[in-house]
Amino acid sequence: MKATGVVRRIDDLGRVVIPKEIRKTLRIKEGDPLEIFTDREGQVILKKYSPIGELSEFAAGYAETLSKTTGHIACITDKDTIIAVSGGSKKEFLEQDISPELEQLMEDKEVYTSKDNSDIAIPITKNEDEQKHKHNAQVVYPIVSNGDTIGSVILMSKEADKKMNDVEKKVAQSAATFLGTQMEI
Repeated sequence: MKATGVVRRIDDLGRVVIPKEIRKTLRIKEGDPLEIFTDREGQVILKKYSPIGELSEFAAGYAETLSKTTGHIACITDKDTIIAVSGGSKKEFLEQDISPELEQLMEDKEVYTSKDNSDIAIPITKNEDEQKHKHNAQVVYPIVSNGDTIGSVILMSKEADKKMNDVEKKVAQSAATFLGTQMEI
């Protein structure tokens, strides 16, 4: 655990304000759920809650199925990180923070297909080199549960001349719809 040097008091309603700098660094927005943990030493730990993160083992199996079925790299994200990847480098993608571009797509609940949108694939991870995946064909489909975006399903190809067709779009849509439905149960 890292000390921040910030000390806050609990108000009469039991509330504590998380400083703006920490919220910005951890990408915590108004309305984001936080999970509360305690330990034997009396520490209270707040962790950003990821509903789809609870399905990470299931998501990993689903990503593997998507990859084998389509022959593409399959990634499943929550709102902050990639929680499952198959068909590509786990080191490159797994548990990496998502890019601001992907975060914006999810926030807008927008479906994205790179070859339909000026041939440029968006960066998936925060530290991804834009030139590295410039020619990837890509489908990004948001996972929506109870009206809120909780993650995304991404299919990518490393072949420069590959174009995602309606089959890949439908597969990504089906996966995202299924995962969103699982979170509502």
